[in-house]
Amino acid sequence: MKKIKTQVGIIGAGPAGLTLAHWLKKHGIESVIIENRSSEYVQSRVRAGLLEQNTVDIYKHLGLADRLVKEGQEHHGVCLNFDGKRIRVPFGELTNGRNITIYGQQEVVKDLADAWLVGGEQLYFEASATKIEDFDTSKPKIHFEYEGEPGIIECDFVAACDGFHGVGRKTLPKNVFNEFSITYPFSWLGILANVAPSSEELIYAYHENGFALHSLRSEKVSRLYIQVENDDRVENWSDDRIWEELSIRLGTEGWKLNSGPIFEKSITPMRSFFTDNMQSGRLFLAGDAAHIVPPTGGKGLNLAVADVKHLVDGLVDFYKNNSLKQLDNYSTIALKRIWRAQDFSNFMTTLFHKQDAHGSFQYHLQKAKFDYITLSKAYATTIAENYVGLPFETFE
Repeated sequence: MKKIKTQVGIIGAGPAGLTLAHWLKKHGIESVIIENRSSEYVQSRVRAGLLEQNTVDIYKHLGLADRLVKEGQEHHGVCLNFDGKRIRVPFGELTNGRNITIYGQQEVVKDLADAWLVGGEQLYFEASATKIEDFDTSKPKIHFEYEGEPGIIECDFVAACDGFHGVGRKTLPKNVFNEFSITYPFSWLGILANVAPSSEELIYAYHENGFALHSLRSEKVSRLYIQVENDDRVENWSDDRIWEELSIRLGTEGWKLNSGPIFEKSITPMRSFFTDNMQSGRLFLAGDAAHIVPPTGGKGLNLAVADVKHLVDGLVDFYKNNSLKQLDNYSTIALKRIWRAQDFSNFMTTLFHKQDAHGSFQYHLQKAKFDYITLSKAYATTIAENYVGLPFETFE
């Protein structure tokens, strides 16, 4: 049996686990990461692509932003469409210079994993965590399987950054938390296409045919979405039909959508989920293990990194000052931002998705909100502040 001893055992080599490991290392705290997927899978899966100002600042602080700064695209605003009318919300102008950066999650993971391995640290891919035990003591253990053999990580703390289906969430005692969830009555058909973006900034669009979003991954790759039914299938959408529908839903006078070869299609359900407690004993959840938000607000990866910030604060306080005070308050602090992100994600989702017949009461409520954005700098500022990410001190 392979036996590993470390200070913090980390399950999951996504953005949360890798960011945590690097940040702890900066403070001289040892950690080991295990990940049940292969390196190739983790570094190629397409997920989020929007980084808040906080997230970019953290990676700069950790010395992990060289490629992010070089290849990431900073956006200073977002475009909002409603029935063919387009307005722009200027981020920096409304938030004292805070903006977002477009940089794919898979690129973040590549950067962090490469830097971790180059530094000679321990990261085991295709190592499945099977059980977490003794987390209610000062010496928890993570049982895992690696290359057909069992192993144990003996550590001071366990950080479960292993997603919704991971062993971390399943291990958290059922009597210490409540679960909250919403399943929206629509999904996103998302595509990646080898075509230059049609806009320098993201476009969110309400249309009587349904929601659409124009995003991007690089100067040559566009990322676009359309609202579909939950039981719809990718096979129902030919490339031509997708481009035609995107052109209709995103269209405004004098603007043209670029089209090109689509190399990936997928349908993603829209849902919210989270627990109101993210810890028990010396087991802590971070990222998707604790919460999921609909992608409309661009909060998934950024919430994971925010969780890590609060967990690092607590672990540093423990190892430097022998105090558990901040760790004991980890959930309380993290949930303030999570609730805010859940609300903002729900706001953006319900504002731009077709929920009822065109001209219905619900439609007019949505239109009234959109019209108010055009009239009120305060309302536009609220959207900008939430979109770029509120500073950490806002919640502390």
